[in-house]
Amino acid sequence: MYTVPEGKIIKVGVLGATGTVGQRFIALLESHPYFAVHALGASARSAGKTYALAANWKQTTPIPSAVRDIEVKPCAPEHFKECAVVFSGLDADVAGDIEGAFRTAELAVFSNAKSYRRDPNVPLVVPLVNPFHLNIIPQQRLLHSPPLKKGFIVTNANCSTTGVVIPLAALERAFGPVESCIITTLQAISGAGYPGVPALDIFDNVVPYISGEEEKMEWETLKILGELADPAGDGTLAFDMHAHTPLRVSASCTRVPVVEGHTETVSVRFARRPAPSPQQVREALAAYTPVVQSVACPSAPRHAIWVHEEPDRPQPRLDRAFQQGAGVSVGRVRQCQVLDIKFVVLSNNVNIGAATSSIINAEMAILKGLVAV
Repeated sequence: MYTVPEGKIIKVGVLGATGTVGQRFIALLESHPYFAVHALGASARSAGKTYALAANWKQTTPIPSAVRDIEVKPCAPEHFKECAVVFSGLDADVAGDIEGAFRTAELAVFSNAKSYRRDPNVPLVVPLVNPFHLNIIPQQRLLHSPPLKKGFIVTNANCSTTGVVIPLAALERAFGPVESCIITTLQAISGAGYPGVPALDIFDNVVPYISGEEEKMEWETLKILGELADPAGDGTLAFDMHAHTPLRVSASCTRVPVVEGHTETVSVRFARRPAPSPQQVREALAAYTPVVQSVACPSAPRHAIWVHEEPDRPQPRLDRAFQQGAGVSVGRVRQCQVLDIKFVVLSNNVNIGAATSSIINAEMAILKGLVAV
């Protein structure tokens, strides 16, 4: 496995740099040990301006001095050809064609958009769960027309999916397959981007519908927790969508008046009988160590899952910034009278649910030698 030499600088670009996720990329990359922002892309409205003038900055820290005077460019590959990695915070309605053009131009794209998540040759990676899915990248390059030498696309999961699959992966590692999962989300308004949900719709209110969100959670979970297999035995890889042990997922998604941090209530039933006790589940969650923690991924959290013993935690306002939002917090682990076990999980939807996941995915791809640096 490749190791990034101390002092090496790897140039990166950010697409959708003026948006909510793009801003979070820039804030997180300021202190990165080897990624350095080299190019910024946004819409025609922002192109040609310095980043400080183009960005309506909404982060809690100042705009990093290193990017203030970078000229924002159109989202075209020729402006990013010196970048080893391109992070995409583009909106889904424009991401598909742009990201596809960047891949064709032999650039490594790490996307937060949904455009390529269903592609059978594009890995959908939550880095604390399934970085081994990056192994399909050589096949993605080979099957592209024309075949590629360096370009590829890796996608993040939906922010609400990310929060729940991390504890589910920990439980499956410890106790075998989860058979059924019922999830209700309480999703922060930052998940809708800026300016997001109108105040008169969300203030003093809960909106029990987020378009497309429930469907995404129900199928993304299967791809992420599934195996990357060679079903025909001919070297052709495919995601089995958890078909080896069928998993049923039922999601109900709501928007709540919280700025940042998605809370989800989760009930699970295990295939194995008898099911584990709540205490066994707490211990398994706390002990979960993903691969990215055991290799040199500098953005990986120290604790993938922090288990709370307090009866009223986790809470978005108190727990979303823990570990810079790179892990998840779980609490209220207890018996479920309908399934087996129920718990509450909190994830930072803009960090591990978006920008941080992409950054760790890129770190892992570099360590696996999939990115030319």
